[in-house]
Amino acid sequence: MARPGDARALAALLRARMDIEGPGMFVPPGERAALMAQASRLGSGGSPVSAGVGPVADIGSIDSIDALRGIAETCTRCSLHESRRTVVFADGPDRARVMCVGEAPGAREDETGVPFVGRAGQLLDRLLVSVGLSREDVYIANVLKCRPPGNRNPQPDEIEQCSPFLRRQVALVGPEVVVAFGTFAAQTLLGVRESLGRLRGRVHEYEGVPLVATYHPAALLRNPQWTRPSWEDLQRVRHLLAENDRA
Repeated sequence: MARPGDARALAALLRARMDIEGPGMFVPPGERAALMAQASRLGSGGSPVSAGVGPVADIGSIDSIDALRGIAETCTRCSLHESRRTVVFADGPDRARVMCVGEAPGAREDETGVPFVGRAGQLLDRLLVSVGLSREDVYIANVLKCRPPGNRNPQPDEIEQCSPFLRRQVALVGPEVVVAFGTFAAQTLLGVRESLGRLRGRVHEYEGVPLVATYHPAALLRNPQWTRPSWEDLQRVRHLLAENDRA
């Protein structure tokens, strides 16, 4: 299995090549093997990283969360790397029954590198506790790993370039339920334009995993009357987990 040092070393090598050839570079299989061998020598001395890892290579082949994080932390796939302070990869255990997904990091997240912090994060913690979960039980991530300048809406090319990371996170974490917090996250993961009001109250699917859509905690701070419906949505998550326990 890849070690974080190996993954970061390979990412650095690939990034150096990108500086010369641009983000659309192609790494031939033979050269990729050479890069992997060099990365192993530069890394922590552990096993070589899996074939295909790198900002422009096959993210779907990465075989550990640590290796995926190492690649994400050096990613230059879109222009957001020019303005970010920190890559906000995720928070939580490598394996979790529930995965929470938001839109993109805000200013506080960009400073700390942790998703869902501040008042919205505290409210999320309370909502989770209300249905028998804790923050330590769930895996928390965003559609985008870097903060859009001024908290503007993510752009289509940014979503396209960052989505492979989220898909691989789902595959590696193996959640039983994904919770999409907010209109943007729900619409993006489901590939639809329906309002959040229409998406709520049903169980959808993302990458073969049941998905429940609900309000973003930040929206609840502005609209406290939505807190009860959000709690009801999370009750649906709890029921899905209970059904799996009985199966």
